Amino acid sequence: MEAVVSTQSTWKQWYQRRVHGYDVSHNIAKVEQHFVKNDQDPRGSNTGGQIQKLLVHRKGATRAFPPHHPLIPADYQTTGQPVLIGGTMGTCSYVLTGTEKGFRETWGSTCHGAGRAMSRNKSRKNLDYRDVLDVLKEKGISIRVASPKLVMEEAPESYKDVTQVVKTCHTAGISKMCVKLKPIAVVKG
Repeated sequence: MEAVVSTQSTWKQWYQRRVHGYDVSHNIAKVEQHFVKNDQDPRGSNTGGQIQKLLVHRKGATRAFPPHHPLIPADYQTTGQPVLIGGTMGTCSYVLTGTEKGFRETWGSTCHGAGRAMSRNKSRKNLDYRDVLDVLKEKGISIRVASPKLVMEEAPESYKDVTQVVKTCHTAGISKMCVKLKPIAVVKG
């Protein structure tokens, strides 16, 4: 584990206590309360206006509420809601947290991963699973997979650069980089 920003000790403690039981949804609809102005773009902003109950559907995104938000558990009140941003089988992943700016500008949403650079079909046609396995082995990453097809579909080159996506979210202020994780084993089934 490598700390990316100044919350290293807090996140080492979180990692030691919580890594065994935390999940993040990336396709979910939840009823939430947000500020909505009647005279503005329908995409809205979470400042001013009337508080309204909304059904917020996050597809390809995940919820990232800021520190001290009443809907996040006590363990995360001082840091903000943790968000796991998965890399690929051969790249790092990240833990981010929600921010006040992200709550205002995105209704508490951020990315859930890098996104595909190549379709599953194109990956199967252009990649050889043995080559992907060799590259992972060179990086010291063990893999257990149900089918060679999954190796090609989920190969690192099938996805955008997760580090660039996370840095973009961090720079925009919609979520905050906290921990960088390095893969040592992959299970795909």
